[in-house]
Amino acid sequence: MLRQQPARWQRQLQWIPASRLGAWLFARTLHAIDLPLLRATRGRLSVPGVLSGLPVVTLTTVGAKSGLPRSVPVVGIEDGERVVLIASSYGRPQHPGWYYNLRRNPDVKLMLHGKSATYHAREVIGEERAAYWRRAVSIYRGFAAYQQRSGGRILPVLVLTPSGE
Repeated sequence: MLRQQPARWQRQLQWIPASRLGAWLFARTLHAIDLPLLRATRGRLSVPGVLSGLPVVTLTTVGAKSGLPRSVPVVGIEDGERVVLIASSYGRPQHPGWYYNLRRNPDVKLMLHGKSATYHAREVIGEERAAYWRRAVSIYRGFAAYQQRSGGRILPVLVLTPSGE
């Protein structure tokens, strides 16, 4: 199923963004660092990737209200040709903006391993969601902490499939 696992030392550092203070800080600052860094390295380098071993992709959606392209770095867990996203918003009580954009227009672009491609997103439920959720939490312990702090919001799990598959 999902392939990548962080190194032992990277897993040790995952407590920082999983903590309340770390999540608060990264939710307000990380996108401003990671988006230019990911652009400059063509999607090959990100702060969470280096420090926590988390696979980060650049997700470009069409704004649900504006209709304009919106790019954001997100954790993207590969599952063969598919990419799995967790709409955690660092455990805040509301979904991230990109989630609403995907709901309105599920066709997106991803920058992954230095290549840009078009994908189609769908939210998964039931056992399929549970299986992806378990694996995501095994890669990043912060997802479980975010779920606990989300105010009862169920964190959506989205599967992106390459267009044409």
